[in-house]
Amino acid sequence: MSQPPSAAPRAPGHHLRVWGDALAAVVAGVAVMFAVAALGLWAAGAGDLPDGAFPAVVAATVVAAVGGSVRLSGDAGFLADTAAGLAVVPLSVTLAGAVVIAVLFLRPLRHRAVASGTELLGRVARTAVLWLLALLVVSLTARHTFRIDLGDAGLGDLGDLGDIGDALGISPSVGFRAAVLPTLGFGLLWLLVLLAVATAVSRRTPLPSRLLRFQEPVRPAAFAMLALLLGYVVLGLLAGVVVLCTRGHPAETAAVLLLGLPNLAWLALGVGLGGAWDARVPGSLGLPMPKALAAVARGADGKGGVVDISSLAERDGRAWLLVVLAAVALLAAGFLMAVRSSARTRPWQHAVQLAAALAVTLLVAGILTRISARFGLSLLGLGDLAGFGGEVSLRPRWWTLLGFGMLWGLVAGFLGSLLARRVRRRGDVTEVADEGGR
Repeated sequence: MSQPPSAAPRAPGHHLRVWGDALAAVVAGVAVMFAVAALGLWAAGAGDLPDGAFPAVVAATVVAAVGGSVRLSGDAGFLADTAAGLAVVPLSVTLAGAVVIAVLFLRPLRHRAVASGTELLGRVARTAVLWLLALLVVSLTARHTFRIDLGDAGLGDLGDLGDIGDALGISPSVGFRAAVLPTLGFGLLWLLVLLAVATAVSRRTPLPSRLLRFQEPVRPAAFAMLALLLGYVVLGLLAGVVVLCTRGHPAETAAVLLLGLPNLAWLALGVGLGGAWDARVPGSLGLPMPKALAAVARGADGKGGVVDISSLAERDGRAWLLVVLAAVALLAAGFLMAVRSSARTRPWQHAVQLAAALAVTLLVAGILTRISARFGLSLLGLGDLAGFGGEVSLRPRWWTLLGFGMLWGLVAGFLGSLLARRVRRRGDVTEVADEGGR
């Protein structure tokens, strides 16, 4: 009887090469995130921040982009208090780093027919170790304190706050610093989710034999949702470039594209599907946003409003195009999922798979597009002083968003399966089995 072939020996320098692959992915990802954040903040005017704060602000933006915690703090001396909070993800920075890290992580595996679970876990572990070291350096850099000059507050009827501040010993300041341990924890979770999604989406990346049974129900739906999200970002980029070239405020528009393009694009997706967000944007953000969205977010009384398709359409009838765009995009996603699935999968199964995948996608998009930011100064406990208090918030209405998303997913998955019937298909599992047999 012939003996089964033994595993091929590792080539000399294999472990060193794997560490090199992990290092390249981490360094390139962090560098791209810093570059996008720096350009976006510079376009927004942050390059003029005092006391050399710009590098620290860039580092804090990168921390926020990977789910890290940036804590704001304030101190106004005797008889005064400051309160601040910030929770926002600059998704342009997040997406740029995620794409680079995922591509470079998967690149060494693209021509492999099989891969063991031990090898994949080893690559993930090496990447995670280097990522945590890089994130630690970034977190320690993300800290700064600004002094607030009360004499320049321009508060009119409240008098000269500069003189009051000198008399009472009030020297307000506000600062920020990354919380190292939460940042490392959430940053590690961000990386692990990213690598898991990248591996699940890529058809060229081999999976361990124990995971092959998950290919057919997971990979086509995951790829379709990734294509849907990236497609919306590309459309948003094209629209942003048109605005950049044809209207005023080019620097501010570039800042939005470089910092928050996916935030607006995925908000448009959710609204087009029937979702809703509670919004509050008093005054001006200092950055441009669609006029209809700004009007709804401020509300008639300045206390905010509900961002949904009907409220947007009341201010701009073109908002109904978001529904048409969502319908076309989701039908295309359903067709793409069906084409990449096994021909044995029935239409009702496609419908259920797409509904579940879309619900998860909208859940993640809703979490990532949330905004909560507040800064205020109170004197003698009398509340926020005008000019120093403000709150910006954007929170999804979960039942509306997920309910409509699942309904759209069922319809689009079923119709996409019917449209794909005449397209020649090969299931992922069959294809991998054939390649393994060869």
